Amino acid sequence: MNPKVDFYFDKAKTWQKELEQLRTIVLDCGLTEELKWGVPCYTLGKSNIVLIHVFKEYCALLFFKGALLNDAKGILIQQTENVQAARQIRFTNLREIVKLEATLKAYIYEAIEVEKAGLQVKLKRTAEFPIPEEFQKKLDKNRALKTAFEALTPGRQRAYLLHFSAPKQSKTRESRIEKSLKQILSGKGLND
Repeated sequence: MNPKVDFYFDKAKTWQKELEQLRTIVLDCGLTEELKWGVPCYTLGKSNIVLIHVFKEYCALLFFKGALLNDAKGILIQQTENVQAARQIRFTNLREIVKLEATLKAYIYEAIEVEKAGLQVKLKRTAEFPIPEEFQKKLDKNRALKTAFEALTPGRQRAYLLHFSAPKQSKTRESRIEKSLKQILSGKGLND
């Protein structure tokens, strides 16, 4: 146990017993406990294997390369369609965790083996992400915008494309695009 991580477990207002049980299970698998992104993260060397996090309606164990695991029990969840590598196992009570302890350890050990083998999730290339029609029209009309967008890193391009594609209404997509034009033209990413 890493004392720097204790505060996360101590401050938890919900899921206290569940978090303690998950922590014990993960630490039993020989991983190093660190605090990353404000949550407990368990590593092998410098590689992230699994983290524990909480949400309003559940707590979860997140496997960074969960897409590569053999999910024999069918318990891994892809949080959204845009998450490519990570997968979660969600819990709503302590009994579920206790009941799945052996399975959780098996998944963690498999995740460790995936990391040791150097396996990588084949991520979609930026070109494979759809460009919303509203944004494509802007790119076609504005050469400077097209040049600026193409000069962004692939990750920044994907962030914009996902941000622009998310709303169901065209009006909202157009609004998001308009608000982002200056930032794109400045060579900045969505969250810069």
